[in-house]
Amino acid sequence: MQGTALRSIQHIVVLTAMLAIWTCTAFAQTEFHLQTGKLRNPFAQKSVESLVLTVQQASRWKLGDSFFFLDYIDDKERDGFNDRDFYAEWYPTLSIGKLTQTEARLGLISDVAIIVGFNAGADAKVLKFLPGLRASWDIPGFLFLNTDLTGYFDRNFGVSKGGAPKEGHSFTFDINWAAPFKLGNQSFAIRGHMEYIGGRSNELGGRYDGSILAQPQFVWDLGQAMANQPNQILLGFEYQYWRNKLGTDEDENTIQFLMVWRL
Repeated sequence: MQGTALRSIQHIVVLTAMLAIWTCTAFAQTEFHLQTGKLRNPFAQKSVESLVLTVQQASRWKLGDSFFFLDYIDDKERDGFNDRDFYAEWYPTLSIGKLTQTEARLGLISDVAIIVGFNAGADAKVLKFLPGLRASWDIPGFLFLNTDLTGYFDRNFGVSKGGAPKEGHSFTFDINWAAPFKLGNQSFAIRGHMEYIGGRSNELGGRYDGSILAQPQFVWDLGQAMANQPNQILLGFEYQYWRNKLGTDEDENTIQFLMVWRL
């Protein structure tokens, strides 16, 4: 019964994603990120100088929106962790208000949407599906503020195929935001996300405690300040806090330099 229900959820996920792809995009913003700093290898229990190159795109379509990113991660040690690895996430949404052509507002909530997530890691052969609901909030000072509550369904390849252990299913709660502001004639923004993933078991008989990942970014609009070209070149840093990183009991607390080129 559980397998049948999960397959039904996955079919809904795929159909929603296909609908998002086939519908014409009304708006899209693409960014390229360069980040450098020390990232923790929780398996070797040490922090290593690392490089992260990211391409991400946020877009709107007729009945919702979409957010996608792809990370290329490399560090200075060849130890099987963050060695020219790739990691990607995609989150298309389907707005209930736009779908029903009614106002889905409830107090400070401006809209409710169906959201589906796809998480995939290359080296660890990780694959996750995250179907759930998003509430979009209308809060002064925020360009956007969303809260997402989703399932966390595992489709890992498993240890037998050279990947991370298969896991039991769980849930996630995520807050993501962007808040631009000005100081004098300079433009800044605080943006990012914070997520909680519930505890779960794995195929080796172990159990992962719940984890917290927070990645707020502080950026300065360098393009506007230097060449009067706003929203193109951003400079700043990302603070990363990761409690129980990657299913271990290791915590990460680090700051990375950040440069953003926005198309």
